[in-house]
Amino acid sequence: MDHYVTGTTIKALREKYRMTQAELAEKLCVSDKAVSKWENGRGFPDVSLLEPLGKALHISVPELLCGQTVTNTNRASNILKSRFYVCPVCGNVVFARGDAVISCCGIQLPALEAEEPDPAHRLIIERVEDEIFVSAEHPMTKEHSLSFIAYMTADRCETVVLYPEGNAEARFFYRGSGWLYACCNQHGLFRQKAAASK
Repeated sequence: MDHYVTGTTIKALREKYRMTQAELAEKLCVSDKAVSKWENGRGFPDVSLLEPLGKALHISVPELLCGQTVTNTNRASNILKSRFYVCPVCGNVVFARGDAVISCCGIQLPALEAEEPDPAHRLIIERVEDEIFVSAEHPMTKEHSLSFIAYMTADRCETVVLYPEGNAEARFFYRGSGWLYACCNQHGLFRQKAAASK
């Protein structure tokens, strides 16, 4: 395991919720000396205590292990505030409707920050009847390619996975204004308005 809960994290969360070491120990059915040892770096909580410890400290086990809390501020589930997470090892794409703690292949994934596309990553959008045809003049080699194109509107997100040696293109049913996202395995995530030429 690459990460394990630190005493600094336990202490900071315990103090945040105004708990004494004895009060936390009572919730976990351990001694306050055990909690003191964890916080001073002289021991670690047993793996069987991670779930109860997370519950006592109001934090998920993944957050506890990575030492940071993540608050999804997108309580209204505004899909346009969604985030993409991409694993650099296996290429797995995770879509979340807000900030989340996402791990894949033993790595904690950061949310990708979308940028304005440069000319090399600009999408070409054509309206074909009730669809939009999206393409890019982008290399599609194993070393350098687009991994997906997504079309996001106010009520949904549709993603088309792309593969090396394939075409950098996708078709979507046109649902009005929204955003198109393209993810390059070398340069990250790009976003542009889904304005189609007729």
